[in-house]
Amino acid sequence: MAIDRRNLKVLANFCSAAADAMAFTLMRTAHSAFVKETEDFSCQIVTREGLAFANPRQFGAPWYSGIDYGPLLEAFKDYEEGDICITNDPYSGFVATHSPDIHIWKPVFFEGEIACFVVGHIHNTDVGGAVPASLSRSLSEVEQEGLRIPPTKLVSKGEMNRFVLDVIRANVRLPEQNLGDLHAQIASVNVGERKIREVIRRFGCRTFLEGVAQILDYAEAQTRSILARVPDGDYFFADYADEDSVGGKPCRIALTLKIRGDEVVLDYTGSDPQLGSSLNMPTGGRDRHPLVMVGLTYVLYTLDTSLLLNAGTLRPARAILPEGSVVNCSRPAAVGMRSLTCAMTQIVTVGAFVQALPNLMPAASPGGNAIMNIKTTSRAGRSIMASIGPVGGGGGGTPVGDGSDGAGGATGFLRNTPIEISEAEVPIRFLRYGLERDTGAPGRHRGGLSAIMEFEISAPETIVTARNRNRSIMPAWGVNGAHAGSISRFLRNPGRSDEVSLGNTDVVHCGPGDVIRIVGPGAGGYGDPLSRPAGAVLQDVRRGAVSVASAERDYGLVIRAGSIDEEATAEIRSGRRPAVPAVITHGLERRAFEAIWNRERYDLLTAFLASQPVGWRYFLKHRIFEAVEKVAGDRPPVADEMRMLFETMRIRYALT
Repeated sequence: MAIDRRNLKVLANFCSAAADAMAFTLMRTAHSAFVKETEDFSCQIVTREGLAFANPRQFGAPWYSGIDYGPLLEAFKDYEEGDICITNDPYSGFVATHSPDIHIWKPVFFEGEIACFVVGHIHNTDVGGAVPASLSRSLSEVEQEGLRIPPTKLVSKGEMNRFVLDVIRANVRLPEQNLGDLHAQIASVNVGERKIREVIRRFGCRTFLEGVAQILDYAEAQTRSILARVPDGDYFFADYADEDSVGGKPCRIALTLKIRGDEVVLDYTGSDPQLGSSLNMPTGGRDRHPLVMVGLTYVLYTLDTSLLLNAGTLRPARAILPEGSVVNCSRPAAVGMRSLTCAMTQIVTVGAFVQALPNLMPAASPGGNAIMNIKTTSRAGRSIMASIGPVGGGGGGTPVGDGSDGAGGATGFLRNTPIEISEAEVPIRFLRYGLERDTGAPGRHRGGLSAIMEFEISAPETIVTARNRNRSIMPAWGVNGAHAGSISRFLRNPGRSDEVSLGNTDVVHCGPGDVIRIVGPGAGGYGDPLSRPAGAVLQDVRRGAVSVASAERDYGLVIRAGSIDEEATAEIRSGRRPAVPAVITHGLERRAFEAIWNRERYDLLTAFLASQPVGWRYFLKHRIFEAVEKVAGDRPPVADEMRMLFETMRIRYALT
């Protein structure tokens, strides 16, 4: 069969349908709520070289749409029909990027030759390690983050490797759940193998292989067409995770977006050094690694929703990832919380594109979705380890409308777990689960509202983990005169005498009667709030999204007895018009931080740290922060004073 444009589209749809079938199988047979409800998984069909050319169209994590399995496929030279391979080691090929993500891959043979591979991953709720759910900001070495399986044949010629199953069973907290999910993965790739063989039989192997190459080429051409419409230039943007460690300093992700014709370079020079916590990203310096490219994928798809998402999408792009930095760490750095840092790379990518296309791009999504897990026991003494869903913010306001409520932006693909399922699986009682008023940043188009979750513990020795806690200090930014978002909140026993504000804590020990309340961070808004139609603000008030006080304070809309006071509103709005709104609006906390750590000082800092051994960089960053903050109350140091400080550090610690 000849491959023309029509047949190419038919082939692409058949391959996507095969990936859909893999995703359906995985969702319907998985044991953990985090897979079957939250949908933190991926399924792909990849070329013989490992490049993804088909993904599910509605399900799973879109971060991996352009993934390259090549480094894993190269781990074996002797594939045979019926083989299935497995790994979750972040440093083996840099495909599995933290230990809970178990990746498997299976060759698809046709007439004795490999035609492609079917692959996929799931996020396991727990893989052992120092803390329940395996992940915490406090961990400092990858060895603390649970079981790691190097690339291994899980199934050889159809025969299960029982030793691998025994190793998993012996190292995780809830082996029945892990093994149940693993068997769901196996079922998924088996379905994918069968579906792809049907496609190959329909088109013929040669036509199939030619068509796959053209699918990748077509996505590349689409991307080049999109990039060609972006003005050439260098666009810098930086953002910060609240803390680089428990109670630590802000963690900077810096990006210079370089647009040249129909190509783009994402230069992460200026990002923080490798950290002594688990926020590091194990990318291996690969210049199209999905963790640093997914923000670009989101932007491209925002600009053209007809874009095919596969490895060809990323061909016109490459990333520069300084070695020994937070975006390209070295063993044995902990990496479990790399998803928090990855969310920040997505946000800085959007921020850089805002500089280039200020009237087309949305405001910041929060990038701080807390993944809530509970380790507890039933009345009968049975151990329980379960995810009860993500709690985050909505999407940023856009040029054409409000951001989505409750979920959106960088991690909008994560679905909520219905409380009926969580209460059936876990001995807790939900007191509240919904949307929190006044959390969407004011703007002509409001930021999406945050989720709120509140529940009561009923068993002793219960541990609550809240992975990816962020944005409790520096909120998401607004665009074109809108406000920044609200900060997140995490409380134990709210409103009681023993209330505790937990900040960005991610592991909390609880007992019977303790109440946990978590409110996600708010997304940024888009456009001047005073230009929001009065009717839209009134509707927000009536449905509980915006309070009467916020309507007046933020939108200049006076509401009395449920109706708009037209005269008072006109007076307030006419007196508040800003002169020229800033393209990006940051919160007070970030503005105060950057009054000391402006771009010049931070660039000097990262350049100095890059000149030092990797093992010293995180330590030196903290010492320099402390020294600068000590004198910044009088006057932040100028460039020459910064260099003198660096020289003092060199002498004190006998550095080069």
